[in-house]
Amino acid sequence: MKASNLVLLLVVAILTAVHAGNPLFEGWYADPEGIIIGDEYWIFPTYSAAYDQQLHFDAFSSKDLVTWTKHERIISNQEISWLRRALWAPAIVQKDDKFYLFFGANDVHPGEIGGIGVAVADRPAGPYKDLLGKPLIGEVHNGAQPIDQFVFLDTDGRYYMIYGGWSHCNIARLKSDFTGFLAFEDGTVFKEITPQGYVEGPVMFLRNGKYYFMWSEGGWGGPHYSVAYAMADSPLGPFQRIGKVLQQDPVVATGAGHHSVIHDAQADLWYAVYHRRPLGETNPNHRVTCMDRMYFDEQGLIKPIKITHEGVERRTLRPVKDRD
Repeated sequence: MKASNLVLLLVVAILTAVHAGNPLFEGWYADPEGIIIGDEYWIFPTYSAAYDQQLHFDAFSSKDLVTWTKHERIISNQEISWLRRALWAPAIVQKDDKFYLFFGANDVHPGEIGGIGVAVADRPAGPYKDLLGKPLIGEVHNGAQPIDQFVFLDTDGRYYMIYGGWSHCNIARLKSDFTGFLAFEDGTVFKEITPQGYVEGPVMFLRNGKYYFMWSEGGWGGPHYSVAYAMADSPLGPFQRIGKVLQQDPVVATGAGHHSVIHDAQADLWYAVYHRRPLGETNPNHRVTCMDRMYFDEQGLIKPIKITHEGVERRTLRPVKDRD
């Protein structure tokens, strides 16, 4: 083989095997919500700072998982009249050409104003406007602080909100316009589904007829923050803890947790989007957003997720109009 051809092949191999690198983008960002919108990857994270400084959200988009575009201040305290501090842990839903951004605000305790809110926009990058002018959930139900909400769309068209801090997790059925909740058949609105070890940061997805429920364990400001999971035949559970699948690696980073899951259905690739803390860092707010592959074994169990410096490989999506 000619030397020139060999060089060309090497260049092609390098270009086609480019990895995103971790962290994915600069800045202190945590609690990332990852989603595919059209032919783009999007991440909606918490702006990681002291509570009283967490007063806005930025978003990030990418065509290939490698190059990310920052969309600044898609919503801030200027658009949320009841926000006084601590805006964090966004969740995003696309419905009827609108984008609904759910968020936790004010680190609310009983008797205070705050909790889980929802905003709406015409584009994923916003600008978002508060939909209700008040919290969607502003009270403590079943011991669960109203934070860390995740919205799950089931195959029957029902939307569920799974949420909760203080080591309690609730599930509730959302109205189709996201302005409130519908009661379950037994008349209850908020059902507790807390599994063993649960602390916060719930995530749910459906794969091969099984409902996977994932959550964060440990203290968010420490090195042992991590993610565990359970499986069930219903979004209501019951969920029995299977084990821990995402955690620190003492040669890579600490405090790996509060994640989300992206499923590339075109290639059946699964990704864990999470935050972690650089080695040697003691500031609890120094968290960065990362992404690594998630794999399943033959029984459908999630394999331990290896956290890396190189991150995931470059991957582009076909436009919606080109899909089968």
